[in-house]
Amino acid sequence: MNIILALLILSIIVLIHELGHFLLAKKNGITVTEFSIGMGPRIASFVRNGTRYSIKVLPIGGSCMMLGEDEAAEDEGAFNKKSPAARFSVIFAGAFFNFIFAFILAIVYTGFAGVDKPYITEVAEDGPAYGLLMENDIITEIDGSAIHFSREVYFHFAFNEVTDKPIDFTVIRDGKKQKVTVTPLVKYYLGCNYNRDEGPAKLTYVTEGFPLYNAGLKEGDIILNIDGTEIESGLALQEYLEKNPLSSKAVTLTYASEQKPDERITVVLTPVKSGQLGCSYSFERQKQSPLQVVRYSFYELKYNIVSTIKSLFYLITGKISVREISGPVGIVNAVDDIVTTTKEKGIGDVVLSLISFSILISANLGVMNLLPLPALDGGRLVFILVELVRGKPVPKEKEAMVHGVGMVLLMLFMVFVLFNDIISIFR
Repeated sequence: MNIILALLILSIIVLIHELGHFLLAKKNGITVTEFSIGMGPRIASFVRNGTRYSIKVLPIGGSCMMLGEDEAAEDEGAFNKKSPAARFSVIFAGAFFNFIFAFILAIVYTGFAGVDKPYITEVAEDGPAYGLLMENDIITEIDGSAIHFSREVYFHFAFNEVTDKPIDFTVIRDGKKQKVTVTPLVKYYLGCNYNRDEGPAKLTYVTEGFPLYNAGLKEGDIILNIDGTEIESGLALQEYLEKNPLSSKAVTLTYASEQKPDERITVVLTPVKSGQLGCSYSFERQKQSPLQVVRYSFYELKYNIVSTIKSLFYLITGKISVREISGPVGIVNAVDDIVTTTKEKGIGDVVLSLISFSILISANLGVMNLLPLPALDGGRLVFILVELVRGKPVPKEKEAMVHGVGMVLLMLFMVFVLFNDIISIFR
């Protein structure tokens, strides 16, 4: 069932993309020889007004085949006979329609789910942000980068390491914008919060990517021993860490999982050095007025487009591993995870989560297709821009050769992505 859902999402998004090409081609009088959904052999088709409409066996991808797109043609309806502006609009329309579709989905999602405005919820008295940031402040900028959602705060700090360098915040406080500068406190951490009372030293939060998280500890687990010292309570853990600050030296930690409280598990962890601000922010969503829904839907679209572009940059610069690249199999797994984790909350949460995922995929497809690479829409746009600069088109056979090489490389990349997807299932 989840595989069908994933394929349905992909098919709809691809249909929207190809529909953009199709509608602009028809508007500009270009002969569309075939409009198809899917890849491979046809399983059903019909012809109307000179265009064959087809459904193909593999429900991934699709195409809008135009006369004279990859070869020279003398027919007045040929793609190559139209003006550069007309051809540019047809090629660009695929990605543009994906962005429009993502925006429409964002309106639905934001209208029902609300907005996760980045409210400050807590400022630790012993933290560097104390007296500078305050509860209920709304973050609007971090180091000059605009912030509209809590997710953007998380995304910013996920890829911009917090050091001892001061960080500039712009916040809305009591209806007025204020700028504050916070100098992070750099210490060694295991990555958790815990209750600090006479009760057991139970973890209340485990930070993703930190040693405790990587070792498999979860919220609810209880710390029992550190480096041979028995930990009787959360207060005792706090006192121990105050007397024995963490350093680069590995620590031996014994804990009991919430599922198996009688079983003692011992792990060796190496604390990591990190800058901390001493404040937290809310991910809770709040409903908005209709005008605000439209406004934040634009921000939602922008967030997904910018996230995709930044992720590509981080991939190129090595901040993101190639293991993180996902294709159709990864999308199926993501849909399965979404359905599994939200179905207990009801069908409404499942649908909203799938809509949110579809916004990401649609925006992602739009951005990826505009990359200036051969065989992609962006590569074709580059040839049109070159034509405008040269004053004459690049010979069709040369352009076709470049796109042919690009298609081979694209197919090899898709094989790699498919292999990566399959390997990730067993990680």
